[in-house]
Amino acid sequence: MASLNVYSVLVVLFLTCGAVMATKENDQIIKENNCETKMGLPCVLEAFTSIFNTGSISNKCCDELVLLGKFCHSALVKRTLENALFKDLNPATIIAKSIQTWNNCLALINSPSPSA
Repeated sequence: MASLNVYSVLVVLFLTCGAVMATKENDQIIKENNCETKMGLPCVLEAFTSIFNTGSISNKCCDELVLLGKFCHSALVKRTLENALFKDLNPATIIAKSIQTWNNCLALINSPSPSA
């Protein structure tokens, strides 16, 4: 339960605190595309966990991630990496996990549904 609270705090920081440290390019993308309002908090938590820790992302949250869009997804991940709380993370590893999560979700969304 404590880890869920830690992740909740990190997600809130992910969504709100990085603005001061964000590059103008990422900030502009995030603001112009309303990136911070396109995913529900449970799915933000799942995506965050799958990228910044170890976890998986559900089909429902993959839908939300793909609807968020690649530009928003990339800008939010990059902005999070700029936050001092994440200075000890390897950016290349996080970017690779971010791309893997995106590609997995995109493949899932684009795959044909099994017939009933």
